[in-house]
Amino acid sequence: MENTILKITNLSFGYQQNSILKDFSLQIKAKENWMIKGSSGSGKTTLAKIISKEIENYEGFLEINFCETSHLPKQVIYVPNWFQFTNLDGQKNFYYQQRYNKIEENDTLTVLAELKRFEKKENLTFEKVENLLKIFGFDNFKNQQLIELSSGEHKKLQLIKVLWLEPQLLIIDQPYTGLDIETRKNLNQYIDDLTTKGVTFILINNDDDYPESVKHFAEIRNGQLCKISLSDNNIKDVKRKSKPLPYFLQNNQENSSESIIKMKNVEVIYGAKKVLEDINWEVKSGEKWLVYGANGSGKSTLLSLINGDHPQAYGNDISLFGNQRGSGESIWEIKEKIGMISPELHWYFDMDTNVKQAIASGFFDSMSLYQKLNFEQQQQLEQLLIFFDLQEDQFKKLKTLPVGKQRLVLLARTLVKKPKLLVLDEPCQGLDNQQIHDFNQIIDDLAASGQTLIYVAHFQSQIPNSISHQLHIEKGRIINNTNKTN
Repeated sequence: MENTILKITNLSFGYQQNSILKDFSLQIKAKENWMIKGSSGSGKTTLAKIISKEIENYEGFLEINFCETSHLPKQVIYVPNWFQFTNLDGQKNFYYQQRYNKIEENDTLTVLAELKRFEKKENLTFEKVENLLKIFGFDNFKNQQLIELSSGEHKKLQLIKVLWLEPQLLIIDQPYTGLDIETRKNLNQYIDDLTTKGVTFILINNDDDYPESVKHFAEIRNGQLCKISLSDNNIKDVKRKSKPLPYFLQNNQENSSESIIKMKNVEVIYGAKKVLEDINWEVKSGEKWLVYGANGSGKSTLLSLINGDHPQAYGNDISLFGNQRGSGESIWEIKEKIGMISPELHWYFDMDTNVKQAIASGFFDSMSLYQKLNFEQQQQLEQLLIFFDLQEDQFKKLKTLPVGKQRLVLLARTLVKKPKLLVLDEPCQGLDNQQIHDFNQIIDDLAASGQTLIYVAHFQSQIPNSISHQLHIEKGRIINNTNKTN
């Protein structure tokens, strides 16, 4: 009989007057893998941080019993949903456009250097990680800098490092965030393999995907753990009440023949490596595009050419809003017409900013502070606070809000200036099913008003119904460019 590796009894924890976990109990045996679900803000991540001792000021009983005869490290490792790295000076406050700026090419470690650093720190053997690099399709990324990696590639590197460690207890928060279908499959198989070696997993996950070795399912409800069956997949989050769009966002129909984006034979090259090759693509006003492809296929680089972040845009034949890039417009003149959400924007955004300031910063394309608003801007801001049910949260710091609500704040930030083009790069990462539904309903309402849209996602289940066109990109080349309505 396996020993009990984790025992929690009558645990309680809260922030100020807000109770998160109350009289919480859980018992897990070694090699008994669990998946724990819960609505946004239910306490899933808090539980993970308590087990890994990132949070210690709780009440109640928590005991971890490692197997003394196991060759695996006597460790509890927690893998957060969000990953943040530092540059060579130890700084975290990168500007997210910097990943495309090759002037800063020596500012962060390469993937290989980071793995070597990790190997030395943890006293590991590099031969052991070589197999992981192949499994996750990462063996060609060794010479890339950390800052150049996409969100999905960062997630892969994050997972490779912890799986390399093989601790006795491994907690992964939202393990599938940003991962394509093939990588998810490989991750699940590797988790199954490590379970046979003695690793116990707790997956904090609302996704429908999970490894075969996960046999125990639970949900956090009202601060307590409730065991659920495999078929019980209905997380009861607060359903958003449908509302009409704010007045200033209604009737956004432009001339349907106007070209918003036009690319001819576009390529992006780093040294001998072609990241994008022979890209020919046009987006007209009012069209709603899905852009999809595997991790590292070039999606993020493609978007950076549109958003004005990539310096190689000036050496290519690219027109935005009818104007040739490099014909005299500034990067800010481009950005004022584009509203964008991306995992990188979320990572780098100032989480100490309050909700109202964060939304208002969208008028000025800044990351936190903003200038004084005029009367019309103030009215638009107030309309969005009401539309997104954020009035009561407007003076709260972003870091105090659940991820789902943070994402709504960032969407409000992109809409406050009524952009001609809305670019949503995997906007539903980390959201539960109800939140995805509510988020995409808002996008469909915007689309019905005439909003031009580019939406990046890995899964058909996470895209709005309003998508009319699809662009499939793999290894830097367009595989398919279709009108979905045909």
